[in-house]
Amino acid sequence: MNSRLKMALDAGAITLPEGRIAVFRPGAGEAWLPEGAEVVTGYFPDHAAWTARGYAVEREPSGDYVGAIVFVPRAKALARDLLAQAIALGGPVLVDGAKTDGAESLWKAARKQGEVSAAFSKSHGKVFAVTGGDFSEWRLPAVSRAAEGWKTAPGVFSAEGPDPGSVLLAEALPAQMKGRVADLGAGWGFLSAAVLEREGVEAVELIEAEWAALEAARANLSDPRAQFTWGDAMVPLAEKVDHIVMNPPFHPSRTADPAMGASFIEAAAASLKPSGRLWMVSNRHLPYEAALAASFGEVAEIGGDTRFKLFAASRPARQGRR
Repeated sequence: MNSRLKMALDAGAITLPEGRIAVFRPGAGEAWLPEGAEVVTGYFPDHAAWTARGYAVEREPSGDYVGAIVFVPRAKALARDLLAQAIALGGPVLVDGAKTDGAESLWKAARKQGEVSAAFSKSHGKVFAVTGGDFSEWRLPAVSRAAEGWKTAPGVFSAEGPDPGSVLLAEALPAQMKGRVADLGAGWGFLSAAVLEREGVEAVELIEAEWAALEAARANLSDPRAQFTWGDAMVPLAEKVDHIVMNPPFHPSRTADPAMGASFIEAAAASLKPSGRLWMVSNRHLPYEAALAASFGEVAEIGGDTRFKLFAASRPARQGRR
């Protein structure tokens, strides 16, 4: 895959000084980063991938940088916050993003705030440089208060309040959930809070890839039975559990990718005891029935509405284990 950023630099459309560069949220599949790049990301799979490739990786920028690069995330508020963080470090900031992720609208908005170059357009995206300006009003608090008193974080799933699908699943959970429970893709902890209200729960492990969401979950859940794991929910747990709850993501980009949810289902089957049960919600249009049938011997749709469907699955299949 060609790097749009490298093409812009090679064409002379933008320039970058030599030295230590903070690179905000590059995806694991990004083809190229400049010499001196230090990756800054709180997304665990990308953090692990760049570490494995030999790059210095941090969750937050620290120290002095000669410049920065921002890879545009899907969430508009998060994209603006990252750009504001990058500008505050000093030095030029290069911004690279797909049009479908809002790169063009970010470029237009940035031009109203500061000194911004012309955009280099290539491969259905844009690259531009920001060399000055006041972007402080774009900064967001690390943890924010959402509906009903919950604390969330910028750019995370359902940052404005409880997701309606998760609310449906929480209401459908059984009154008793004996043993250990895992919440795959736990976000800021809404489903785990519902689990902790059930009888017989010994512990709930929240597995979440977004560090900011996990920090918000810590703020929401003070129950000592809650355990917080920054990790990849598509990787089976080291210790099998009695129940798993999940509202799996399906859109790493603006294009829906049901394969993500299927990977969550496979990991859930591999993480459950033979007597364990999966409790799951998904958007009604997503075809997860085949993935569930491949990983579980018994699957039932237990409720939902016009937007969502709820599943209970048991008898995790041998092929679902790793």
